Amino acid sequence: MLDLFLIIILLLFAYYWSSSMKARETAYRAAVVHCQKMDVLLLDDYVALIGQWLKKDEFGVTKVWRSFQFEFSSTGAERYHGKVVMLGEKILSIQLDPYRIQE
Repeated sequence: MLDLFLIIILLLFAYYWSSSMKARETAYRAAVVHCQKMDVLLLDDYVALIGQWLKKDEFGVTKVWRSFQFEFSSTGAERYHGKVVMLGEKILSIQLDPYRIQE
């Protein structure tokens, strides 16, 4: 019985890890596309998970809410923060801190 319990725990952990990696990749791609649209440079080619919890979507289904942070630059001299918010596999919002526009 203990073996079955450990296998179930291991499978749940593997599913969570896989889901987290897929969400991080989705957030990264969304940040890249948004930075290109806004004509800014995504720095470090990385998004970092800064928060997660369970939240219900508009249909009442409980999903994992995740918030990722990234850094970007508009001039090459300063670093600014951006944020990608996801619910499950869906992008809810992408936000950029106010930044200097290069003239």
